[in-house]
Amino acid sequence: MNDVNRRDFLRQSGALLGAAVLAPAPAGAAGAPAQWPPYSKALVIDACGAPSQTDTGTPLDAATLAAIRDSGVAAINFTLGNVGRYQGAFDEAIRSIAFWDGEIAAHREVLAKVTRGADIAALHATGRLGVIYGFQDTTMYGENLDRFDTFHALGVRIVQLTYNRRNLMGDGCMESGNAGLSRLGHEMIERMDALGTLLDLSHCGQRTTREGIEASKHPVAITHAGCAAVHDTPRNKRDEELRLLADRGGVAGIYFMPYLRASGQVTADDVIRHVEHALEVCGEDHVGIGSDGAIPAVDVTPEFKQRFAAEVEQRRKSGIAAVGENSDSYTFAPDLNSPRRLDTLAAMLHARGHGDARIEKILGGNFARLFAQVIL
Repeated sequence: MNDVNRRDFLRQSGALLGAAVLAPAPAGAAGAPAQWPPYSKALVIDACGAPSQTDTGTPLDAATLAAIRDSGVAAINFTLGNVGRYQGAFDEAIRSIAFWDGEIAAHREVLAKVTRGADIAALHATGRLGVIYGFQDTTMYGENLDRFDTFHALGVRIVQLTYNRRNLMGDGCMESGNAGLSRLGHEMIERMDALGTLLDLSHCGQRTTREGIEASKHPVAITHAGCAAVHDTPRNKRDEELRLLADRGGVAGIYFMPYLRASGQVTADDVIRHVEHALEVCGEDHVGIGSDGAIPAVDVTPEFKQRFAAEVEQRRKSGIAAVGENSDSYTFAPDLNSPRRLDTLAAMLHARGHGDARIEKILGGNFARLFAQVIL
């Protein structure tokens, strides 16, 4: 496998909708969580998601389109291109954009490309999924920030400065040097501020995160991470950064990844623990969801398990893996493994005493406000 991006692995695995080994109990089954009644009207946003489990180059099929329709999700921040390598990164990003432009054009009744955050609410009324193009690395820019204008013209509106390792913009969360932003990183943020692109600091190191928040003239995002105070690992953010993010008007999205716990398979309870801690630190106006997964369910077949283990090992060898990546800890919560995962999560939050207005903010209202304010 040439590409070691985890999301691309899940797409390449050929996972299909169906009777997943780790799927949640069906609606109405004993112990199954109830639905959250306001969900159908809520503006639901996954700040780090994907429309399908298929790789770039594989057209969307009927089952995937049905899952998107059923999900109730209004918009996603969708990662394009590769992470962790410079060679071919620019060409791959262009190829990914071209492919997904074609898919969106072919399925206008289900999908729409979003280039202005203020358009999400109106788009939601049509029942389509808004797709916001984003990058989780800046290797595709190289040293040439003129490429920023190129990608902006092609619709890229969310840019994460670094992946786990160091790049030309700054240090990722797995760099022990923790050197923060580079001069080029500061120049990149200036370009982003000028052209209405949202700064994402999810995989960035501690100093890069703090300096990025401080350098931007606009509120920024941590689209998909957890809370280090709940589980201390490099991929999670300390209260110090979370509080600064909120103070500057930003939003932190909690993911459904293994890094929410020390060992074993992540579950909805882990997600809720991190959401509730983020609420305590940031306040209810600055917390959202960035699942870091695709809308359709993952079918956990023997083939999937084998390929997942191989992918984890390849990421380790390439040096881009994070602490906590293990072959026995899948990158989704089994009890949230359905297109309606955010409906299930909302019902669980409601059962724990969170009010409807707060849940609406967490499920998408906060990111909708941030996107409308920054993505222009």
